[in-house]
Amino acid sequence: MPTLLEDHKLPLVQLKERRRDLIVGLMGHQGPLSKQQIAEIAAIQTAISAIEAVLDDLDAEAEVALRDRAA
Repeated sequence: MPTLLEDHKLPLVQLKERRRDLIVGLMGHQGPLSKQQIAEIAAIQTAISAIEAVLDDLDAEAEVALRDRAA
């Protein structure tokens, strides 16, 4: 059913790409990460989790609406 659900136009892909870029940039990094680096990665991960939760809610609402329309 995912093909029936709309693209909500949220920046999820951009956030995941930014997180990946930060992690890839740390490859080969020696020593501990700075507090700023950790905070930036954590903030991006928190935003990703929040957007995914909203998308789950929107998708569930869309599925209920589709079911109600079909009934």
